[in-house]
Amino acid sequence: MKRLLPRAISTLILLITAFGLSWAQAPKVMTLKATAYTSSARETDSTPFITATGARTRIGIIAVSRDMLRELPYGSKVMLEDMGTPGGRNKGRFDYLFKNRVFVVEDTMHPRKREQLDVWLPDRSTAIRFGVRYVRVTVIQRGRG
Repeated sequence: MKRLLPRAISTLILLITAFGLSWAQAPKVMTLKATAYTSSARETDSTPFITATGARTRIGIIAVSRDMLRELPYGSKVMLEDMGTPGGRNKGRFDYLFKNRVFVVEDTMHPRKREQLDVWLPDRSTAIRFGVRYVRVTVIQRGRG
């Protein structure tokens, strides 16, 4: 408990400082299934380095399933926390990719996907190690605002 409190306070201060959130605005938090993708032609369309919004792929870009666009429209800014595999193992293993980083919704997943997100990563080996996980998503800004 002692270690969680400083982390929660530092995250809150980061949110307030970076985005001017008032104390009355509690960010929305949800847990989603997450996978990772790269700019490989076998994982994307014919323009693997360009997202659905026209942005270039980079660390900090996420894709959401199309059903999630209501909750997280293009341009939404979120922070992620690794909650581990569906079996509950390896919680926090990929937090080094997420810590103090704001992710932006700039892409969408295949229409068959539901209630999940995809984190863009620069290399296939890390994406494969990422596998299927759950992430806690804290919404900082909904849409382009």
